Amino acid sequence: MSKPLIGISTYLEHARWGVWGMTAALLPAAYPRLVQAAGGLAAMVPPDAPSCAAGVVARLDGLVVAGGADVEPVRYGAEPDARTGPPARERDAWELALIEAALASGTPLLGICRGMQLLNVALGGTLVQHLDGHTAGPGVLGEHAVEPVPGTRYASVVPEESGVPTYHHQAVDRLGDGLVVSAYAADGTPEAVELPGGPWVLGVQWHPEMGHDLRVMEALVAAAAGRLSLREPELRV
Repeated sequence: MSKPLIGISTYLEHARWGVWGMTAALLPAAYPRLVQAAGGLAAMVPPDAPSCAAGVVARLDGLVVAGGADVEPVRYGAEPDARTGPPARERDAWELALIEAALASGTPLLGICRGMQLLNVALGGTLVQHLDGHTAGPGVLGEHAVEPVPGTRYASVVPEESGVPTYHHQAVDRLGDGLVVSAYAADGTPEAVELPGGPWVLGVQWHPEMGHDLRVMEALVAAAAGRLSLREPELRV
């Protein structure tokens, strides 16, 4: 059987390389490397018109919504806190459309950091705009333990308390419709959320691509492989 194709959303930033300085679709190499190490094929999915999201997702076997900028508070009906970062409106619109398309089609979905927060917002939830203690300083990853909630999908993948690489100052506040918390930090911060039953949908607040534990990504790739096995006859037509 072919390896499943996992799309990963990208940053859209001004960047410099060689003699060039221009807007670029960027993705830290740790994301595709994690997908590859877990047995999938990685494809970058840069921002596009939200109306194109369903067509893009239809060509994927799984989707990762990557980390990045703070979600604009207007997306969940809040005024911006002074400590909330500048908006990334094109990414917000595109990635919310990707999430909605994945949920509608049953495409396995993993949200990482910002991606978990966007999943919550897409389902009507809200965010805490600032909290301390989940980084080791500007541009420096922290590490802390997360405790799985027994009986959840996440706990079936990582059943024990584990240390994770973390870098965020926002978090889930009110849960989106249908979501349950499947892991917590010691301070009570929700560190993973999921949709129980049905298609494989999980959000993690930490950065698995910056660690050595493949299990979360392997679980996404396995779910995507299962979806691919059902789709392969039609793909060969």
